[in-house]
Amino acid sequence: MPRPDHAGVKGARLPRSPTGERMSMPSASSAARCTGLTKRYGSVVAVDHLDLEVRSGECFGLLGPNGAGKTTTVEILEGLIAPDAGMVEVLGLSWRGVAVELRQRIGIQLQETRLPPKLSVEETVRLFRSFYRQGRAVEEVLELVGLVEKRKAWVRDLSGGQRQRLAVACALVSEPDLLFLDEPTTGLDPQSRLQLWDVIHAYKAKGGTVLLTTHYMEEAAQLCNRVAILDHGRVIALGAPGELVASLGADHVVEFSVDGGVALEPQQWWKIPGVRAVREQDGRIALTVREVHRAVPALLDELARAGAELSGLVVHHATLEDVFVALTGRHLRDE
Repeated sequence: MPRPDHAGVKGARLPRSPTGERMSMPSASSAARCTGLTKRYGSVVAVDHLDLEVRSGECFGLLGPNGAGKTTTVEILEGLIAPDAGMVEVLGLSWRGVAVELRQRIGIQLQETRLPPKLSVEETVRLFRSFYRQGRAVEEVLELVGLVEKRKAWVRDLSGGQRQRLAVACALVSEPDLLFLDEPTTGLDPQSRLQLWDVIHAYKAKGGTVLLTTHYMEEAAQLCNRVAILDHGRVIALGAPGELVASLGADHVVEFSVDGGVALEPQQWWKIPGVRAVREQDGRIALTVREVHRAVPALLDELARAGAELSGLVVHHATLEDVFVALTGRHLRDE
């Protein structure tokens, strides 16, 4: 599959080719780094010469569709799988020879955590606490994740959101320097998702570092200081969420569709004031615009002149999803 054209997003910090890439020198400000990270599964390249740096004290997000290489990258940084090539450094250390020490300093919530079903919530957290030389009190962790009232409940009787919060509790019980969260809110209802966001904010407020994978753009915008958007195992954009959205050059996206039978030429949408980009996909047209209050009336006038009848219209603020679409021509939800 050809690589996406990056020219559509001005100002985004995009990666060079692997041979031209430069990484910053190791420093105390780096919680995790990798250079030239590569992982293959047969003929499939899951991670393709990836360079990343997670700074101490930040929440760093890895964004991308399923199959983009997010989980593979995180599992390599966690020391769970070995890369085929590249350098990995976590908390200033390599996994070779110091794995036991590193395990004491990181917390991991896997994409799918299977906990013993016939242990209680309290017993589960106490079990994980026993794996570490130091950490938080069990009661403190249960309060942090909002599971005090469920402390005597068996794991098998918990809701999906409660199980997810329990998995995060097990990752936090050692009071780690670096917390890995792989799709932590997938499948959660809105209230449970907000509760988990509060947990992450509280951890970060105490100086903790978070490496988060997600395909929820709103989540990344709310939690992350910086994000890297991955596609086909490579970083295609890197920066603060606001910076990446601003790189689109417009504040809003107007998506619309018209009833069939009327031939519409793409160039006519460029006549609309403030249009910065035009995209057509599956019968829908998306305009990235600067001033939505001027663009929408002008769009309606243009449709009326063409004799086209509007069948659908959606207006939204530009998001990280729109950055991904601008770079790849695909929606995350289409993956």
